[in-house]
Amino acid sequence: MEDLKGRAVRGGLAKALAQAATLALRIGAVALLARILEPQEFGLVNMVTAVTGILTVLKDAGLSLATVQRATVTDEQLSTLFWLNVLAGAILTALTLALAPALAAFYREPRLVHVTAGLAPGFLLNGLGVQHGAILARQMRFTACAAIDVAAIVVSAAVGVGMAAAGLGYWALVGMSLALPAASSAGAWLVARWVPGPPRRAKGIASMVRMGGAVTLNSVIVYVAYNLEKVLLGRFWGADAIGFYGRAYQLVNLPTENLNSAIGGVALSALSRLQHDPSRQKSYFLKGYSLVVALTLPVTVACAVFGDDVVAVVLGPKWAEAGVILRLLTPTILVFGLINPTFWLLFSLGLIGRSVRIALVIAPLVIAAYLVGLPYGPRGVALAYSIALTVWLCPHLVWCLRGTAIALGDLLRCVARPFLSAAVAAAACAAFRATAGASALSPPARLVLGCGLLAGVYLWMLLYGTGQKEFYLELLRGLRQRAPLQAEGPAAGANTFGGIR
Repeated sequence: MEDLKGRAVRGGLAKALAQAATLALRIGAVALLARILEPQEFGLVNMVTAVTGILTVLKDAGLSLATVQRATVTDEQLSTLFWLNVLAGAILTALTLALAPALAAFYREPRLVHVTAGLAPGFLLNGLGVQHGAILARQMRFTACAAIDVAAIVVSAAVGVGMAAAGLGYWALVGMSLALPAASSAGAWLVARWVPGPPRRAKGIASMVRMGGAVTLNSVIVYVAYNLEKVLLGRFWGADAIGFYGRAYQLVNLPTENLNSAIGGVALSALSRLQHDPSRQKSYFLKGYSLVVALTLPVTVACAVFGDDVVAVVLGPKWAEAGVILRLLTPTILVFGLINPTFWLLFSLGLIGRSVRIALVIAPLVIAAYLVGLPYGPRGVALAYSIALTVWLCPHLVWCLRGTAIALGDLLRCVARPFLSAAVAAAACAAFRATAGASALSPPARLVLGCGLLAGVYLWMLLYGTGQKEFYLELLRGLRQRAPLQAEGPAAGANTFGGIR
């Protein structure tokens, strides 16, 4: 555990830079595709992914988290887990193919048979790389993970945009979806340089599978809770409605997803190494939590104040309805920024059962909200979704922290300064947005100037107005610390992972 802090900080920076790059690439791809394809074409693919997405959360069966969280993992265990992931991918591929006719009948859209069949192989492609990616995360080789993420997004975006430009319509979105797991798995194999052996009944596999099952159950419940509205909108309001809602949801979700991916993987690995050292684990968690919230707040303010401009610039004029939906979904950015990090703590401590129980409460709450908003279309669903999550925030935090070394007061103290900084920045941006000069600007100019004002005011308040400068300087000093020249695990290409810590 030597230099854990430095490795975590450097890994976090590498992942953050990679996620920033992938966010830019994904937004760029969405912008190009939105100008080539029609809302209905996005809606057709969304109809399928809203349903088959529940199978997506089963794709690694929770076994990647089991690999990362365990104190020690042997080569035999890894090989067995690899073949279990491949088997899971093959089963999910076959199940998706079998679902194709039923989905087409449910939505009353015959084209969905071929769309569903086209998306099916993605599960098998993903299963081939799950354990290789987990090995890299376990070894905290986050720079390598970051490079793989960026390369996979580049390949996926190139395939999608290229197919769309060639006039292939919604098949461009199908090709884009397949290219991502294919490139990601290939990259993980090339970098990890680990070749799995035959599956065996290795000691400890049963407990790892049980943990993976609990994680998977949690993921299924959460997925249904957070995605059922897309199925309902597609069924009762049609492809255009889900097309607008889906693009707005994607724009809202991209920053949160990328941020959680950038910091969450590093945080989970570090916190798992400290699960028997509560004081250090508490310190690491609170610093990571503060960083996530500090990065989430300006995104929330930007979407709340400049949501229409974001849609106009990224998607184009024909997507104006998505701008209204994006504004209504904005509160979910902040809520997820506040609750997602609590799962790092629960998973690192092995409290998967609590996470499942929490998910069982969230699900009926948000589903009830969807049903209340559904008669009013995408706008009603977006508003009801945001209200439900906002109401749930405080009970969620209290429940997650109960019995851990971290109290609710600790969280409130570590986010108070970023919240104050964001409030001042939001007031400045709202005042700018209300001026006649801002109203006369084009959406790109207004967005650039507004976001520049937001960044300037927020950073000044955060670093100097609230005295957080030293905290971020400490993070930067961690980047300059050299990691000890000792290998963690086997040399590259070796076939043993016994005793990895």
